[in-house]
Amino acid sequence: MSEPCDLDAVKARQLIGDKQLSPVELLDSCLKRIEQVDGALNAVVACDAKAAREKAKADEAAVMAGEELGLLHGLPVGIKDLNAVKGMRTTYGSLIYKDNVPDADDTMVASVRAAGANIFSKTNTPEFGAGANTRNKVYGATGNPFDPAKTCGGSSGGAAVGLAAGMMALATGSDYGGSLRTPASFCGVAGYRPSPGLVPATGRAVSLNPFSVVGPMGRTVADTHLLFMAQLGRNKHDPFSSADVKAIPSSLNNMDLGKLRVAWSPDLGCAPIATSISNIFKQRLPQILSPFAESFERAPFMDDVHDCFEILRGVNFVGAHRERLENHRDLLGPNVIDNTERGMAYSLSDVAWAHTVQTKLYDQFIDFFNDADILICPAAAVSPFAHTQLSVSEIDGQPMPTYMRWLAMTYALTMALPAACVIPCGLDDQGMPFGIQIVGPNGSDAKVMQIAHNLEQSLANTPETARPLPDLEKLT
Repeated sequence: MSEPCDLDAVKARQLIGDKQLSPVELLDSCLKRIEQVDGALNAVVACDAKAAREKAKADEAAVMAGEELGLLHGLPVGIKDLNAVKGMRTTYGSLIYKDNVPDADDTMVASVRAAGANIFSKTNTPEFGAGANTRNKVYGATGNPFDPAKTCGGSSGGAAVGLAAGMMALATGSDYGGSLRTPASFCGVAGYRPSPGLVPATGRAVSLNPFSVVGPMGRTVADTHLLFMAQLGRNKHDPFSSADVKAIPSSLNNMDLGKLRVAWSPDLGCAPIATSISNIFKQRLPQILSPFAESFERAPFMDDVHDCFEILRGVNFVGAHRERLENHRDLLGPNVIDNTERGMAYSLSDVAWAHTVQTKLYDQFIDFFNDADILICPAAAVSPFAHTQLSVSEIDGQPMPTYMRWLAMTYALTMALPAACVIPCGLDDQGMPFGIQIVGPNGSDAKVMQIAHNLEQSLANTPETARPLPDLEKLT
């Protein structure tokens, strides 16, 4: 893996600015990698190579002319197929929109484009982002770059695969119940779930819902930070949009881990998790915790989190998909149908109860960090499984009551509106990527990213915990 497309985005951008790497050369390398390996993976579902080459040539000319360059100038970026891209097929993973070609970028995409990115491709996602297995009726399944027969997670699965296999420099994702964090963990890359409002999310069916956020993905925390800086913004159409975006630092190096106290938990006190995954996490705790001043095992308050999550998620699905269910049921997949129908069965009393529970969870999560700087836990409850399997039906013989329950390691935290970063931590007992979550309270984005960046560098010094790389020759 020594082609231009394998460069970290931060390094590639530096070389472009120094006139040592041509944006054309970088794009061609990404397109060549897609041609080589995506037949086995199915991560990139739309690509406008002609327009991308024209953009790359213009980017190169701007560099040579000494023009002022944007933050992402010349970097090929993949956009999750839940976000509208002007002139590029955008299906949301749904047969309903299989021929949809937007005439304008959505808000986040426009910000990334304005920062100089070469938006050249769309990445695969489950239908409307519902589910942690990237497969849909439009494009089919996306395979894991470490084993194409296994899932890459979801719903930002195509993005994680594209990054891990070197098909793009950066990729956008989104996260509700773990849609960004699970794929990052399963594919050995970094992903960041920001506090609500930092990256404006517009055009949602239910805008008064802070649980779904848009965020960056990259091969490293520094790469995710680079994209994050371009995504940050203020937009009044997002009622949670924050004016405090300047609080995110331009550098990630100003953090001394040796002064910090860390709480850790193998299961958050509420999440089903495979014994093998829990054991790996505990076995690697010495390496994970070694840079910190103090550490202790403690789980945040998560009483009633499962029902709370299901009910509030149901509100969102009914708002977004009830009309689609009534008019296009034959075109919808089982996840959207299941979530929407269960949402319609809840009462006003159920919804009111869930809001009061979520408020308590949020308040107690804030207090959890009164004597801890950060929380560290596994990012996924199981090892990647066959992508022919829609979801995880049981863990260590314990049946899962809903298709989402195996994702409690991520969705439980969502109910507390955290800032959370996933970083790679070697391979699991099945030879598949294993990731951990670095978690802080709402608004602690700068701190979380700085800690994750420095911890990532520490873990890279030990082969057992360093970022794993897929065998691309097996995919060619």
